[in-house]
Amino acid sequence: MRATTLLNRLLDLPAIAVSGVSLPAGDPNLMIVDVTVRRRKLSCPHCDYRTRARYDTRPVPTWWRHLDFGRYRVEIRAGLRRLHCPTHGVLVEAVPFARPGARFTRDFDDLAGYLATRTDKTTICRFLRIDWDTVGRICQRVSAEGLDPDRLSTLVEIGVDEISWRKHHKYLTLVTDHRTKKIVWGKAGKSAATLDEFFTELGTEQAAALETVSMDMGPAYAKSVTEHAPHATIAIDPFHAVKLIGEALDTERRTVWNELRATDPAAARKFKGARWALQKNPDNLTDEQAGTLRKLKRRGGDLWRAYTLKEAFRAIFAGDLTPDTVTELIDRWISKASRSRLPAFVKAAKTIRKNRDGILTAIRTGINNGRVEGLNSQVRVIIARARGFHSAEAALGLVTLTCGPITHTLPHEKPKVRTG
Repeated sequence: MRATTLLNRLLDLPAIAVSGVSLPAGDPNLMIVDVTVRRRKLSCPHCDYRTRARYDTRPVPTWWRHLDFGRYRVEIRAGLRRLHCPTHGVLVEAVPFARPGARFTRDFDDLAGYLATRTDKTTICRFLRIDWDTVGRICQRVSAEGLDPDRLSTLVEIGVDEISWRKHHKYLTLVTDHRTKKIVWGKAGKSAATLDEFFTELGTEQAAALETVSMDMGPAYAKSVTEHAPHATIAIDPFHAVKLIGEALDTERRTVWNELRATDPAAARKFKGARWALQKNPDNLTDEQAGTLRKLKRRGGDLWRAYTLKEAFRAIFAGDLTPDTVTELIDRWISKASRSRLPAFVKAAKTIRKNRDGILTAIRTGINNGRVEGLNSQVRVIIARARGFHSAEAALGLVTLTCGPITHTLPHEKPKVRTG
């Protein structure tokens, strides 16, 4: 077997023929493989336009990094032709073995993208001998091409939530399909305008097919859904409602604590650690925390009343009550909290009343942001493992690559390519 035939088969790239190979003296770990593109028609890298006519006869030297051969970094080098596209003007032809604008072959991109979903950046950078910014750009390319193009055409029940991808209030808005359990859309930001972009991409006809949208109690997303899909039912995650009441309890705790420190420091010291005793499930308290809770009960007052309101609200969502019973208990709780004369709980009761229908919808349908929060936990692991991103697009590329409707196909899993 000739050496060029062997290299053709080892490279396994479509529409190329190996014309030569060299090992530069200046880099003992580099192998350069010269190839020619064996296609008569020239293709535009940005559209489906194809032509046999060249714009000129000047070749454009181009190179791509390919999968390693042992210790050697393999660089594919070719002289490409230029064409004139009626839409995009004069540009260099596309090649079938690399994505437009990439300096890596598809096989290399696919391998790097898969590794990015499974391991940390130090491992990827050392194994593939590339930098982390390059990994981010690869993730954007692979996710943009690999995402299921029909992922938005069958949406019926979705969840919307935001997640921080960087410090200083840098957020991504993520949309999850409850039925496929995949993140189908994302964008930097967390405002109503951000979600408006999702509905613009979704289209009026498909937005009309939405039946339920789960979210937290933030007003921004509700505003966008009400405007673009007014027929869809909004489901408010009960978890966020319980969290709101827990925050109200902590506000009252701080108020009482500050009053005690000013008037009776000795009594204040007795209730050290009361925060955890008040917030935890009574069944999970340590002996010390249970003792603190008994002291608070004997003392009574506003803090104990706030605690009983919190526990009463939490018990509503234990999962063993019918929707009708939950409706009755929520209404009773709102009435009681509104008359409690505890400022934090009066405010919380107004918020619960405003979102009452959405909370009850989540109870009746069983659709809430629990699944979305589960995916968000995966996203947090991804972001932490990456040790940060330089752009929201890079973060979103890795998020969709890991949690989106993408099927990862490694180079050795693809059908064999006949290269001659």
